[in-house]
Amino acid sequence: MAEFSLLYPQGFEPDCQTLSEETCNDLSLELICDKLTEDTFEHNIIKNIMMKVERNPEVIRYRTDVFDDIVHFPKLREHIKDLLEQLAFLKELERSLKDTAAAPIWQLVNRLNELDIYINCISGINEALSENEVKSQGLKLLKDYVNSIYLESGFEHLKEDIKDLVNEVREVKSVSLGVNLDNLMRPVEVGIVSINTEPFTKTPLLSRFLSFATKDNQLEQGASFHGMTRFHTVSKVAGEDPLTSNLTNVITEMLGLTVKRLKGKLSKYTNVNGYGLTKLIPEFLFYIRWADYINKMQELGIPVCKPEISDNKNRDMHVKGLYNFKLAMQQVEKKKFDIVPNDIDFDADHRIYIMTGPNRGGKTTMTQAVGILFLLVQCGIYAPCDSVTLSPVDNIYTHFPADENKTVDLGRLGEESKRMSEIFAQATNESLLLFNESLATTSFAEGLYIAKDVVKALRYLGARTIFNTHMHELAMNLNEVNTQIEGDSKVASLITGIHEGKRSYKIFLAPPEGVSYAQDIAKKYGVTFDQLAENIKHQ
Repeated sequence: MAEFSLLYPQGFEPDCQTLSEETCNDLSLELICDKLTEDTFEHNIIKNIMMKVERNPEVIRYRTDVFDDIVHFPKLREHIKDLLEQLAFLKELERSLKDTAAAPIWQLVNRLNELDIYINCISGINEALSENEVKSQGLKLLKDYVNSIYLESGFEHLKEDIKDLVNEVREVKSVSLGVNLDNLMRPVEVGIVSINTEPFTKTPLLSRFLSFATKDNQLEQGASFHGMTRFHTVSKVAGEDPLTSNLTNVITEMLGLTVKRLKGKLSKYTNVNGYGLTKLIPEFLFYIRWADYINKMQELGIPVCKPEISDNKNRDMHVKGLYNFKLAMQQVEKKKFDIVPNDIDFDADHRIYIMTGPNRGGKTTMTQAVGILFLLVQCGIYAPCDSVTLSPVDNIYTHFPADENKTVDLGRLGEESKRMSEIFAQATNESLLLFNESLATTSFAEGLYIAKDVVKALRYLGARTIFNTHMHELAMNLNEVNTQIEGDSKVASLITGIHEGKRSYKIFLAPPEGVSYAQDIAKKYGVTFDQLAENIKHQ
């Protein structure tokens, strides 16, 4: 069970790279995690899983199937949510049991609690998985594991033994103490009078003690109890309560025989522990929080789909109805926001896109949408689209405008060039590269000069790429690049559309429309020469 995982099939090791902080920021990973949970601990768990870009198709299919089951069986999710608190408590107990300095009685109690929770978790998971016809390999393996434990004869004996042992321990309801005083009425010794199965109430002994103050010179003669322990009025350990410390020792000694007998019963269960289950807490949390959010989207009619995963070497992607997941999150929050779906393909003839179009025409939105799509799919989550087939990338690299504070030393152009060089030093032909208005911080001539060499390098590298830019000239004469530069991936021009002078936010393959778009806008707002001249005549 120690090797079992809902993120990795048995026998598979992680084959992943970690997203850079820049890429996490450019894809709004923090914002996405914030929407999934308000709990900081859960946020960090989800982010840490998502930052690891897993590239193995078999692993991704395994995750996708597990997630598909969890989405389709809400009752299963609720069962698991109930168990998560017990598993979390079990994890806390693990620390207690490692405390060798703890008194034997507390070690015993913790061990009993551990086994009791273990029984509840096994029974709960077995019940939850038995009630649902799960199809994924991951949940089937978990079901087989807990079912095999549940059906073992030893498990039934364990349940009964733990029940009896817990009852015995719970029978101790109170402890009666005796305190010896010195001549100045200071406590010098404390001992146990009795260990009781009933809560302490006002007894004849207590009544006599309380009535002492009303009786002149009348003392109870004698005290028939043993096991006295010296009470030190000054603690040798800073912050230690000497009375409590000594009482603990006394109780432990008094319960010695009971503890020894009960621990003897537990000795046959030394190899039983539920900590293998606690290792699944982060994975359960990850799937459950995502499934809850995806269900909200489905209830609002926002399209999502289970992705199809192809081989890495294909370096392809075929998606219908893709939208930016961040926009969908605004709809989930009941904000009115139009989502414009788009189709896009990566293949040998269209693996590198130079995307042009008007400002605020959707270039950045679509560039980010592609990055988030790959990120979600390779985590096993449903895709924000109508349908998608893709081969996994080995990592996602983004080149978005930098924070001005990071450009002080090198200047903006120097900083952008440095980051771009670092990307090409790490990326392979199986990577995903996303450039957002790169090299726009310098003069047009300088930016275009560098960008043309970058496009040639992209052709040579062959990685799936979207390079969105305001430099329409960059997307012209791409046939020359495809002909002159060696490579198996062609560069293509992608534009964001204009309909009747308005941004349509639709994308399609076509040569850049820088001049024609400007003409449309000029006509719409009456700023062509003919329109302006006509206005002047009528002044």
